[in-house]
Formats: sequence, structure tokens, C-alpha cells
Amino acid sequence: MSNAQADTIELESGSRIQVASAMDSGDEGHLSPTTHSHSNSVYETRYQKSLRHYLTREALPKESHYRNLNSIVDGGNVRPTLDDLHNNTFREQQQSTGADPEAQATNLRGKVIKFGWIEGVLMRCLLNIWGVMLFLRVSWMVGQAGLLYSLMIIIMANIVTVVTTLSMSAVATNGRIKGGGVYYMISRSLGPEFGGSIGLMFTLANSIAAATYIIGFCDSLQDLLKYYFNNAQIVDGAINDTRIVGTITLIAVLALAIVGMDWVTRVQMGLLFLLIGSQIDFVIGFFMGPLDNLERSQGFVGMSSGVFSHNFASDFRYFDGVHYEFFGVFGVFFPAVTGIVAGANLSGDLKDPGSAIPKGTLLAIGITFVTYIVYPFMLAGSVVRDASGNVTMFEAYVNSTELLENPVFTNESCTTDGGGGTCEFGLQNSFQVMELVSAWGPLIYAGCFAATLSSAIASLVGAPRVLQALAKDKLYPGIYSFSRGYGANNDPVRGYILVFVISFICIMIGDLNLVSTLLSNFFLAAYSLINFSCFHASLIKSPGWRPSFTYYNSWVSLVGGILCLIVMFLIDWKTALITFIVILTLYLFVAYRKPDVNWGSSTQAQTYVSALKSTLDLITVEEHVKNYRPQLLVLTGPPGTRPPLLDFAQSITKNISLLACGHVIQGPQTQRVRNSLTRRAYNWLTRHKIRAFYSIVEANNLEEGSRNLFQLVGLGKLRPNIVLLGYKSNWAKCDRLELRAYFNTLHEALDMYYGVAILRVPQGLDYSQIVEDEDTPVVMNGNETTGAAVAEEIKRNQSAGQLSQVFKRKKIRENEQDFWKVLKVCPVAGGENGTGSEASTPPGSPQAERAGTAAVTTEPSGVEALKRRASLANLYRGPGGVELGKDVLNNITTFRRKQKKGTIDVWWLYDDGGLTLLLPYILTTRSQWSNCTLRVFALANRKDELDMEQRSMANLLAKFRIDYSDVIVIPDVAKKAAESSRMEFDQLIEDFKAKSNVEIDKENEGLWISEAELLGQREKTNRHVRLRELLLENSREASLVVMTLPMPRKNSVSAPLYMAWLETLTRDMPPFLLIRGNQTSVLTFYS
Repeated sequence: MSNAQADTIELESGSRIQVASAMDSGDEGHLSPTTHSHSNSVYETRYQKSLRHYLTREALPKESHYRNLNSIVDGGNVRPTLDDLHNNTFREQQQSTGADPEAQATNLRGKVIKFGWIEGVLMRCLLNIWGVMLFLRVSWMVGQAGLLYSLMIIIMANIVTVVTTLSMSAVATNGRIKGGGVYYMISRSLGPEFGGSIGLMFTLANSIAAATYIIGFCDSLQDLLKYYFNNAQIVDGAINDTRIVGTITLIAVLALAIVGMDWVTRVQMGLLFLLIGSQIDFVIGFFMGPLDNLERSQGFVGMSSGVFSHNFASDFRYFDGVHYEFFGVFGVFFPAVTGIVAGANLSGDLKDPGSAIPKGTLLAIGITFVTYIVYPFMLAGSVVRDASGNVTMFEAYVNSTELLENPVFTNESCTTDGGGGTCEFGLQNSFQVMELVSAWGPLIYAGCFAATLSSAIASLVGAPRVLQALAKDKLYPGIYSFSRGYGANNDPVRGYILVFVISFICIMIGDLNLVSTLLSNFFLAAYSLINFSCFHASLIKSPGWRPSFTYYNSWVSLVGGILCLIVMFLIDWKTALITFIVILTLYLFVAYRKPDVNWGSSTQAQTYVSALKSTLDLITVEEHVKNYRPQLLVLTGPPGTRPPLLDFAQSITKNISLLACGHVIQGPQTQRVRNSLTRRAYNWLTRHKIRAFYSIVEANNLEEGSRNLFQLVGLGKLRPNIVLLGYKSNWAKCDRLELRAYFNTLHEALDMYYGVAILRVPQGLDYSQIVEDEDTPVVMNGNETTGAAVAEEIKRNQSAGQLSQVFKRKKIRENEQDFWKVLKVCPVAGGENGTGSEASTPPGSPQAERAGTAAVTTEPSGVEALKRRASLANLYRGPGGVELGKDVLNNITTFRRKQKKGTIDVWWLYDDGGLTLLLPYILTTRSQWSNCTLRVFALANRKDELDMEQRSMANLLAKFRIDYSDVIVIPDVAKKAAESSRMEFDQLIEDFKAKSNVEIDKENEGLWISEAELLGQREKTNRHVRLRELLLENSREASLVVMTLPMPRKNSVSAPLYMAWLETLTRDMPPFLLIRGNQTSVLTFYS
């Protein structure tokens, strides 16, 4: 293409594209093709406005198409739909009706503070890992475990934290991380049940931990006053001083948090420098050595190879009444390295959490690991395990004996067996060893203050943010008020106050040693779940698992999770059990509430993987009659239109067998309409606690649609084997083509070797015109809005589950159901839809409008909706929400309620494989039918064989291990029916009799009853009329009648005659189920 024939467009990225001028030849008079030249780039200004506008409807890839899937976005940022591109339809752009939360944050007053990886993660992790344990417990660990075991303890502890950090880094870089820290990561990875339990535990644990750190600060302050200020005190130098100083400190920390994260960071930066300075003071003091004999007599003798050798091995002893071993010391030290989530807890305040969390946390672990490795060497080589502090005795023997043989360091001056000796100093006995070694002791106290205060600030600032994220997700009742934030940084002030109250109560208690190990176990449980979430997401290989941090291994993460659990029990097995009980309780509570969230967790992906594996495994399982289960395909139409039919099917399958709902609609329909009908159906099934699948097909009539359903529903061996449909009560008045479609549906099912079951109840099955439609259109901006308009405003990349989340958050407009009326089930070619006592039309093809609009489903929410569904009686309401009459409600819920004491009469007329007997037996095992017993009716070949047939049937039922109350054999079914009964039957078929064979052409074949057919089916007709007489005589008062379905022989019986037989059998009877198996055994008496 030459330059004269092409236009060049320069995009923002700097790249250029050429477009044939002919494409816009029609626009030459519309825009002025002014040409500009800039930096050797040639472009025309008429293309500056929009590439998409002039060249194509396709949208260029942009971030806004993928951000914030649960928001309604500006129409200009919406990716074109498939209908827009494929069907060449025009969609009017909608204005934004819901704001992006990220955009809202920029409009808040005040300065938004976001931290980088150094001040946001590195600094906070250093402050928490360099905690008070560094100053108080490292020396004690060296004294108990010796240098060798101490190094092993430090390495093992850091292995756990490094593996956990690698897992956390992988989770943190698998998409954008918002506020909530560990809770957010676990909940989005493992689901709300695990996340909710950890989130609440984490909030409570940090609230109590803030109090423990402040109490530790008070204890260090009291020690400082004791040794450097002549035992000064405020009140009693004990618990009351702790309460006073602790309360003042807590108020100061709260004020600091409320002032803002900027000041929190400044204060913590100062504390970090103070902490580093105290460690430098310790190192300087080590190289300076002891300044006088007092320090030497207290155990600090300077660098000595003899002391180093003596301290290299372990010397486990009793301490505070407990005899410590290796793992006991490990349990004491491990909490020192548990500050690795300090930066992650503030994920919402980080500029780039995905980059900052891995970088800052790993570097913090590396720096602190070096210090924790080096300091034990220094202590082991310069401080003895036991010292009395007796300067006089030390000076008396200092020149006459070896250093370690000085009585000050032996049993002559103090005992080491825990029996109440006089040793006060040394690695084993004093927690102030680092202060002793340091160049200036008060600076070590300042380091302790910095460690405790920084940890208290981190806990008091981090816990409310976790609570805020938890409250936003509404996993627990009554905490949503804590989701509100204030200021540009969305500070959780209400959470600050709650944590303050909890910490204040704990400070008033004064001694929290009993819960310290429980807090450590709570943190370890969170670490274990972080590791497991990484392992689980990697194991199921979900395409959405694409962390940018790749330095992890799924099996290493699993080992890390197991190690965390082991450490929990090593610290204290009792508190470990308490932690498990708490997590399990919270998990079950959240699972019971079934929170309305859809986060794409790995547990959701695991459900798919497990289902797929089980379905594939099922293919290799050979079928056996003992394992036969009735798997039902119920032709319900929309499930909400025929509740009794679906309730009856549910009582058979009861969540342990396949139940599928079939729906035939007239096509073609857009995919949005099909998706919306599917969502609506599953919403109804969920609300009514029915576990079933829903399948929708397009067809011109019921016969064609049913054929498609029979062929397509199911997967592998997980396929229906019985078709259940409602009895067509209006068969005599409906359109003849509709009647033939219903009749041919039975043929289609039998052709495909399905069992067939037809249910008839006196009050009918179709309640579509009586029961209120539970799904109503949405109101947006206070204006009446159809489902189509709402759907147009939804982002095009949202899944069905995400769409339902959006709809459930919108307001509901009451008394507006016109949109859904076009999707109700109705007969194919008119006729009665039926709302009377016998209105139970079969699921046909709805006359849905052929429009490119999407039907939108919403689930009623709020207090009123909850009350309406609080009980079985409130599951259904009439149009406009009016209360249904008691009789109507009883009819709708007839198969949900417990049946009165009675019988299920089984008329096992013909051997169909045993299905006629199996289904009623299954019903008697359900709670609704437990008061009913089976009565079995059978036919006798000859009257003189009556007794033998009865014994034979009783023997067969005994072999099948089926309980029954009575066996009745009918000897005279072939007897001529009464004249009145035959006249009633003749009246039924009067309108369908053909006056002559000329009337029955190919087009009307099967729609009329010829004289030849009546004559050929005379015996069968008499048998069915006679069976009605027997039914009226024996089963009029039964709770349910089950009978073998007459076989509709092809080309032998017409639709009207066959339906007349069924009408004769079932009219004015109790609930009636006609069953025909596929002539394959479903019962066996072999083990």
C-alpha cells in the first residue's frame, strides 16, 4: 500500500497503523483531513478522537475492562458484547450508575497515604521480629539449649517463617491485594469459611497481643526504675502501677492511630532507630568486655574459649517449675519470629502490595536471621550459665584458680538444681544479660521499650483493618458497622475503639501469661492456612493461579503448613486443641450461614476438579442392579411453576440421587435470556433447598424439546434413567397438536429406554398464575428499569455468579412482574394454561419475546424477605405479596408436609423390571411418608390360582426385603365393566371419534380415534375401565396410588384414546403416580 493510498494513525503508545483511505471515503465531507507532522510521525487529526469509532466496534485491551468485576461501570469503558459484534446490533451506551470504589477513594477529602516496601513492610516486620524476645529470651535459650541446639532452634524457626513467607508472597502476587492482610489472602484463596474464622481470630488475637506488649513495656519500665532509680514506684510497684502506666500508654497509642498512618509510620521509624541503637550498644559492649569485677561476678567475663566450650553443649534444667527439653525451648523462642505478617496486615495502605510484601518480608527475615544467629555466638563466648554476683569471693579467687573454677561460678556459691539456690545471674537465671553485656545499660531498656511499643502499635493498627475487611464481607452478623472508614485513608476508627476496649480490659487483668501461648497458636494457625492455600491453589492447577512471585514450591508449602501445626503442639498441645476447636466452630458457623460471596477461591475450583474426577471415575464403574438409583429428569419448565411436581421428585432422590429439571422454550433466544433463566431457576432451587440441576433447550414444541433433553441431559453415567412429568389435565380441550406433542414425548422417552412416570394430583400441579414470581426487575437511580437495561450496564466479562452478586445488591421494585410474564410456561399453541383444580399442564414452550434483551433475576433481600421465607408456610405468596389461602398453600406444599397415617397402594399390574414397586418403597423410607405402609395389588392369571398367586407375590416381596402391610390379588380384571363406567368412557372420547376414515389423513394421524382402533383396543379399554372400578373400590382413601403405566404401543393407539385411558384411571382419585420401567431389573434378591 503506497503512502498516497493509506492514512497513518499514531497511537498513544507511539506505534503507528496504516488504514486504507477507501474505508473512510464516505466521511471526506464530514471531517477535515488535516495532516500534521511531528517528530517524523505522520497522522491525521480526524483519527485522533477514537480508533474504535471510525474503524471497528472492537475495543482495544484496557485495564478498566478487567478491574472491579462487581461494579457497574461507565458505558464508555464497557467492552462490546458478543451480540454487538456477532449480531451487528446497536446498543445505546448507558451512563454510570455505580461508582468504582477505587475512583471514590481519590475523591475523599484529605491526603491519601500509601507506603512503599521499606516503610510499609520492611520496617514493620523488623520491629515485630526484633521484639522483646530478642532482649529477654535469647540469652536464656543459649543457657538452656547450648549454642549448638540454639542455632538449630533458630534455623528451624526461620525455615517455618521463610516457607510461610514464600507461600504468602505467591498468594499476594496472584492478583491485586486489598485491605485485610492475612484475612484477605486466606479468604480469597480458601474461601469465606477459612478466611472468616482466621479473620475473627486474628482480630481478637491482635487486640489481646496489644495489651500483652503494653504490659511487657510496663514490666521493663518497672525494672528500669528498680535498678537505676532506687526502686522508684507510682503506687505499689506491682500490678496497680502496670494498670496506670498501661492505660496511659494505650490511650497514647490509640491517639496516634487516630491521628493517621503517616504519624504512626514516623513514630515507628523512630522506634526502629532506637531498637537498632540498642543492638549496637550490645555489640559495642561485647567487644569492650567487662568494665569491672562486679560485671564479671555477675557472669559477663568477656570473650573466652573456655566459656565458649562450656556453653556449646546443652544443660536443660527446671525453670519456673517446668523441666525444659529441646522442643520446650523451641516453643518458648518461636514467637520471636512470628512478626512476618506485620506488613501484610496493612496491605490496603501499600502502594503495590504484590511487590512490597515479598520484598520487604523476605529482607526483614534475612536481616533478623543474621542477628539471631550472631548474638548466640557472642553470648555463648562471654557469659557463664550461673553466677552469684558475689564480688568479694570473685576477687579472692580471681588470680589463684581457672576462671570457670571460681566459686562464684560453681556450686560452692549457688546451686543450679532448681531447689531454691542463690544464683541470680548468668544465662540460665537472669533475663537482663544483654543489659549486663551492653556498653550502656539504659539503652537496652530503651530497646525493650521500642520493641514492646512498636509491637503494640502494630497490633492496635493492624487488628481494626482486618476487622474492617471482615465486616465489609458480612461474614458475621452484627459487625457490619465496623466496615465504615473515615478520611482519605478510610481509617477504621470504630475498629480502633473496639480494640482499645478489649486491650483496656486485658490491661486491667494485668497478667496475660495464660493466653500468651494461645496467641502464638492463633498466629501459627494463620501461617498454616497461608501455606495450605498456596499448596491447594497449585495442586488444582486452576488457570487463574498465576502468581508473579515464582520462587515457591507447592510441596514445600505443604511441608511448611504441617510444620506450623507441629509447632503449635510443641508449644502447648492444650492450647493447640483449643485453637482447633475455635477454628472449627467459626468455620462451621460461617458455612452454616452460607455467605453471599463469590471470590473464585481454590475450594471452589476444587469442587469442580473433584466433581470431574468422580464423574470420570464413574464411567469405569460397572453397573449392578444392587446399586441402581432412580435418577430423575423432571419436565418442570421453570421450577417455580410446578412446586408439587418438583417436591415429589425431591422426596424420591433426596440429595442422594440425580435430579434434573428440564425446561423447553421457543427459540431462538439470546444467550443472555438463557443465562438469566438458568440463574433464576437455580436461585429458586437454592431458596427452596432442592438440590437439582437445571437444563434449558430451545425447540418448536414439547416433543422436539423433550427429545433434545433426553439426549443431552447428563454426563457419562451420571444421566437420568426416569422421566417424570405432570399429567396433562386439559388434554381434551387443548390444541390437538399440543396433545400429540405430549403423547409423542412418552414415545421419545421409551424409545431411549427411559423409565416413564406421570404424576397427577387432584388440585393440579401448575401454580404459575397463583404464586407470586419471586424474581422482579431492578430499580436503578430510583427509576423503573427493565432487566435489559440493567444487563447492558454490567461488565461484559462477568460470570453468571458474579452477575447474581451485583443484582442482589440492587433495590427491588415491588409489584412489577411484566418482564417475566413473557417467560412463563404456557401451551405451545394456545389452549388452557390452567389455574383451576385440575390445572396441571405439562411443561411446554413459552411464548418468549424474541428480543436481544437479557432477563435479570434478583433475590428479595432485607428483613421482610427473610421473614417471608422463615417457615414453610411463608415460602409462597400470591401476586403482590398477598398471603395465600390455607387450602391453596396446603395444595402447593402437599409433598413437603408429613403425610398422615395411611397407605400407599401399589398396583403392580405388569412386570416392568420392578420400578413400579421400588419407587413407592423408597418413598416409605422418607420422613414425609414414614407413616404410610405399602399395600400391593397384583393381577391373577386365573381365578382358581388366586391363593397361589397371593403366596407367590408375598414370597417375592419377602425375598426383595420390602415391608408391606397387605398383598391383594385381583382375579377378575378382565370382567366386563359396568355399563355406567363404559358410558363415562365413551363420553370422554366422543369429541375425538372420527366420523369416517377419510378424516384421518397423514397430517391428523394419531389425533382422532377411528372405529377400527376402538374395535382393536376394545379389550384394553375394558380392562382400564374395569381397573377404575377396582380403584374406586379399594384405593379411594389411599394417601398415594402407584400403578404400572399402560404401554403406549406405537402405531396401535392414538393420543386421545391413550389419554382417555389415563383419565379413566386417575380422575377423582388421590395423588396418582403412573410408572413404567424400561423392562430392566431394578430389584434383586441376591446379596
